[in-house]
Amino acid sequence: MLDRLEIFQLAGAQARHAASRQAVVAQNIANADTPGYRARDVTDFAETWRRMNAENRMADGPLPMRVVDAGTPASPNGNTVSLELEMLRGIEAQRAHSRALRIYGSAMSILRTSLGR
Repeated sequence: MLDRLEIFQLAGAQARHAASRQAVVAQNIANADTPGYRARDVTDFAETWRRMNAENRMADGPLPMRVVDAGTPASPNGNTVSLELEMLRGIEAQRAHSRALRIYGSAMSILRTSLGR
């Protein structure tokens, strides 16, 4: 029943997007010293949500996320990972995940209140 409400689909999809972005950030940090490694990032959530709605997909399955080049300048060894930027991306992902959980929790509270529980 709850999986059909769009607010729960949105919150779940946003949490999965944040987790995917955090995984990409961790991979970038792990390869910070690898010569020639290109830093990557995940497309923003709004684009992912629009693409998913255009394909008429349910939000509880895998998201149609695209991993793209982060576009940061290369160091002399060809590596494009900036640890400072990766830390910021990690913080953004953590905040997005927390936001998704707060949205989910608030929606549950509203639903419980409407049912009188």
